[in-house]
Amino acid sequence: MDQNSISTMFFTGEMISFYPSVLSGKNIISLYIKGYKCFLMFFLLFFPVVSSHRFPTFSRDNDVAFDLSPIIRVYKNGRVERLEGEEVVPPTLVPTNIVESKDVIISNKEGISVRLFIPKTIVYDCSIQKQKLPLFVYFHGGAFIIYTPFSPNYHNYVNSVVSKANAIGVSVHYRRAPEHPIPIANEDSWLALKWVASHVGGNGPDEWLNQHADFENVFFAGDSAGANLAHHMGIRVGLEGLPGVKLQGIVLANPYFWGVDRIGSESSHEFAPKVDMLWRFASPKTSGSDDPLINPDKDPNLVKLGCKRVLLFVAEKDILKDRGLYYKELLQKRGWNGIVDVIETKGEDHVFHIFKPTSLEALVLLNHVVTFMKRH
Repeated sequence: MDQNSISTMFFTGEMISFYPSVLSGKNIISLYIKGYKCFLMFFLLFFPVVSSHRFPTFSRDNDVAFDLSPIIRVYKNGRVERLEGEEVVPPTLVPTNIVESKDVIISNKEGISVRLFIPKTIVYDCSIQKQKLPLFVYFHGGAFIIYTPFSPNYHNYVNSVVSKANAIGVSVHYRRAPEHPIPIANEDSWLALKWVASHVGGNGPDEWLNQHADFENVFFAGDSAGANLAHHMGIRVGLEGLPGVKLQGIVLANPYFWGVDRIGSESSHEFAPKVDMLWRFASPKTSGSDDPLINPDKDPNLVKLGCKRVLLFVAEKDILKDRGLYYKELLQKRGWNGIVDVIETKGEDHVFHIFKPTSLEALVLLNHVVTFMKRH
């Protein structure tokens, strides 16, 4: 019997019936050799190239370059593993909900989008369909590294503000570090704001904004890194303007500001070196913790903030609390002509209101936001 016959039998199952005639002496050894050759030919046919590049070792795949647990881990092969903020929820386009939401792509190429929120009554109640609502633009937190507008906590937070303030919500999905280091998040956020402003006059690509947004009554808001973005977008409005858009105020919750020189309780906080590390990780091309993008004290354009009101939240146990309080002091010292209202929450830590939204203290802050938007 030749090798081709053995191969055919090997693959068709006929080898079973062949066993009785070969299970003796030299025949069984010959069968093993021929079977091995068959297997080897099959392997080489379907796997022609076997190298360390095509099949990296397990240890190489799992060699860690940066470990910033519990936030993110980056491997030497370039793989990024986010340890927080990967859960997402879909938008809600169900008429029975109090607030409807939908996702709109701004740039397919850059991966920039927004999640829009609107009270259902403005869409379905014919008697008020021409009513204009305040515009609440939100920038999510997460050290510029984790979370998105689609994360459950952020979706629910903007949903709550829109419901209670009777406003339209725009939650911005900017690109994140380390794949897209700072200042890409700033540029993406500004692009999103220009897209929002394109609806002034009712000729933009989205009908919710065309029909119902009051562009004379606009607010920016954010928590942590998102508060940093809201602040810088406010300055950019002051410097460059958004035609047809009037920024009434900004809401900064536990803003992510920092600096080389420690202030307040920062020097005694064990987490302080990690704040420096996180910023450098997200912004390797900046000048460090005294870059104007993270330290308002170093920003010559601070007084260009393009609104007259700021609502600032700080938390007693937050390492960033003193930076938030110093932000108010800086605005006043530099001669910014506006009002900063500060709300400090005792016994709470960084962005607690996002992760404990039903707590009494979180509901108090939510009511402050609603009151801030209605008082203009």
